[in-house]
Amino acid sequence: MSLLDISAPIISAPMAFVAGGALAAAVSEAGGLGLLGGGYGDRAWLDREWNITDGARIGVGFITWMLEKQPDLLSYALERNPAAIFLSFGSVRGFADEIVRSGIPLIAQVQSVTDARIAVSEGASVIVAQGTEAGGHCGSQSTITLVPAIVDAVSPTPVVAAGGIADGRGLAAALMLGAQAIVCGTAFYASRESLAHPSAKNMAIGASGDETVRSDVFDRARGYDWPVQWKARALKNHFHRRWSATAPDQLGKLELMQTEYQRAIESADLDKMAVFVGEAVTMVRNQDTACSILQRIVKDARACLSDCM
Repeated sequence: MSLLDISAPIISAPMAFVAGGALAAAVSEAGGLGLLGGGYGDRAWLDREWNITDGARIGVGFITWMLEKQPDLLSYALERNPAAIFLSFGSVRGFADEIVRSGIPLIAQVQSVTDARIAVSEGASVIVAQGTEAGGHCGSQSTITLVPAIVDAVSPTPVVAAGGIADGRGLAAALMLGAQAIVCGTAFYASRESLAHPSAKNMAIGASGDETVRSDVFDRARGYDWPVQWKARALKNHFHRRWSATAPDQLGKLELMQTEYQRAIESADLDKMAVFVGEAVTMVRNQDTACSILQRIVKDARACLSDCM
């Protein structure tokens, strides 16, 4: 994909607090584009993770509605001359001009055709069409129908597919749908370079996509006021089952919920804390290096496309 100057059509998702410097650097060095998970704007975390990339050509991703609360982080990121800025979950309008002036590609992740058109009109140079199969926050449309619809809507702007893609078959399918690359999060969640807790990696390796659910439970537990249209996909667990039927303000239980969740984080209690993976977790079965994962996806996609000819 020439605009992003990558030889392998794979971008690692900017998973908040999971996609650190080691993962981003490994993906970029293997020919893809690695992204730091800037997510909620923890500057100290970003400093630490950026400083361990050893000069690798990486990008950084932000949650757009959170970046609006601390817009200085964009200038901070641009000063490091990233390979790209990845924005998702909100309008890019307030940030596009500064990014475009810097000469750095602006990647906008969207979950609908309407939002894809808006993002292009606001200055995005690459569109990520994210389907509901994705881990973490996502919309409600399926990847396989959303990608070609967005390709048709925003051509000639490059489109990248995301959601439910973790192997060569998924990459091949995305390319056939008109995407020029894919974004993978779940595929790299259990990689050796991932910052996910070791126990969370083990849980992901043994999990099935059938065990995931889209919900706002974990956002309420973490105290994040996410817009209602974007719920987060994670593995079901005891905490989700207990709290999913409880209204946010029911009998003042929100404080109890958040206290319980914080204790679960401190003790790495995976029966209560969130493991944000997507439906493609079914295809994650070992803790391999990010380089090996990327190379396997590309190799298998080439074989799939060759078999189709």
